Amino acid sequence: MHSHRIALIPGDGIGREVTPAACAVLDAVASRHGIRFGYDEFDWSCTRYEATGAMMPDDGLDRIRAHDAIFLGAVGAPGVPDHVSLWGLLIPIRRQFRQYVNLRPIRVFPGLPSPLRDADGVDFTVVRENVEGEYSEVGGRFGTGFGEELAVQEAVFTRAGVTRIADYACALAARRRGHLTSATKSNGIVHTMPFWDEVVAERAAAHPEVSLAREHIDALCAKVVLDPGRFDVIVASNLFGDILSDLAAAVAGGIGIAPAANLNPEREFPSMFEPVHGSAPDIAGTGVANPLGAIWTAAMLLDHLGHAEAAAEVETAMAAVLARTAVRTPDLGGTASTAEFTRTVLAHLEEAK
Repeated sequence: MHSHRIALIPGDGIGREVTPAACAVLDAVASRHGIRFGYDEFDWSCTRYEATGAMMPDDGLDRIRAHDAIFLGAVGAPGVPDHVSLWGLLIPIRRQFRQYVNLRPIRVFPGLPSPLRDADGVDFTVVRENVEGEYSEVGGRFGTGFGEELAVQEAVFTRAGVTRIADYACALAARRRGHLTSATKSNGIVHTMPFWDEVVAERAAAHPEVSLAREHIDALCAKVVLDPGRFDVIVASNLFGDILSDLAAAVAGGIGIAPAANLNPEREFPSMFEPVHGSAPDIAGTGVANPLGAIWTAAMLLDHLGHAEAAAEVETAMAAVLARTAVRTPDLGGTASTAEFTRTVLAHLEEAK
């Protein structure tokens, strides 16, 4: 019996509705694979911020440091600025636990049409550098309230940071189809992006089994829309990867199905798993949130914890629901509730025994 302790942070809005769906799937597949999950739930959220002035307690990171993984539902509320919720919870977890890989699989499932005409068989992964780059704390504001007010934001790229994300992406490409695309903008961003290009090229040279292509981010976005099937693994900086992965999720049918993993590959610290649809306050509490992103995220958690067969069963059940049934939540054009969609996935998991 493999036992794992999971830190659950349902967060805000529909995060509180899709997290139970993910746990139900985890428990169902665990029961026949000799796995036991224990869950410790934390109320860290915008609701907590509005009540206490903090997204999490001062010792929050110490409370979850010893867990095997973290599952985050969503954070965000209309009354709390997004930079407050992000920098008060998500980014501290990513940085303190060195979750420098943000992994975003993109797949067009049979039965769930892409908004593009020719997207059948699309299957690629965006590897986003997750802890430095454009999302730094270096900078500031000057002259606030005056006509000459200015703001300075510095991007921070380190050789160590670019090296490790490039190495991860190369290794992933080698396990897949052997094609790596690097997102850049070195024609316009004169210091950081040429540096990124140089380091990525150096690391790709150490992986002769992987072919490397370099694309400027604006052209790359167009190609992801026009010909998504050409891509295998895309590696990108924090900002470029953030934008590109959401665009790619839309290509695959909607951000409601998109999973993500924030990985510490060395496993010195817990990794964090989260669907990327956000808290969706407009539909929170209505029971129609799409749980597919959270369920797919649960499969990524399983795989990271060493249970590849169980993870594959979850993905197979997801695919079967989309290919063989008409069960869809409203964001996918259907009328199913969160609970109904989850029950359908669980039924297909049961059939796969």
